[in-house]
Amino acid sequence: MSSPPPALPASDASSSSVTDSGTDVSTPPNSPATRPGSAPARPPAATSSASSVSTPSPPPNLPARRPSVAPVGRQAAIHATPTAPRRKRKATPPRRRPSSPTTATQTVKRRRKPGEVALREIRLLQRSTKLLLRKLPFARVVREIQTEFTGVGYRWQAEALLALQEAAETYLVRTFEDANLCAIHGKRVTLQVKDIQLSLRIRGIRPTAS
Repeated sequence: MSSPPPALPASDASSSSVTDSGTDVSTPPNSPATRPGSAPARPPAATSSASSVSTPSPPPNLPARRPSVAPVGRQAAIHATPTAPRRKRKATPPRRRPSSPTTATQTVKRRRKPGEVALREIRLLQRSTKLLLRKLPFARVVREIQTEFTGVGYRWQAEALLALQEAAETYLVRTFEDANLCAIHGKRVTLQVKDIQLSLRIRGIRPTAS
């Protein structure tokens, strides 16, 4: 009788195994799967194709970006609360400092000779043909005199009031011209009441006692 084949040791039996497909898969003797009481070994993770692609490094001239840090405490509260948009301030003109009296240019008023302004006004009025009195005050005086003598209020046309005003101004201007001549004859410049009375007497008008 032939003797049975010798049994293999436990370490050798665990180190070699045959798969269903017939391939022999052997594990090293010192691997954790062969150690007694150890957990079964995990299969190696499959490496993805993306990990094999190398990522491009940033250019050397640009500084690396710092990782964003979440705000903590008071800063987090400020960032969390919405703030209203700030209103744009209107541009205010710059304030000017008051110039000192020494540096400011002081305008010196021209001193005119006595009588120069009066002569200029006389020449201006002599060249113009406009009415010297205002129309509304003159119309009120005319209506007042007419009511005083007649006691009845009449309606006046604008042309009638204008004719009366032109006649009254012409009479007054001529009276003052004659009175001015009387004042010059008396070797005076100032016009007095006696000059106006003399001019009226020369015209044949007896002045009323004032």
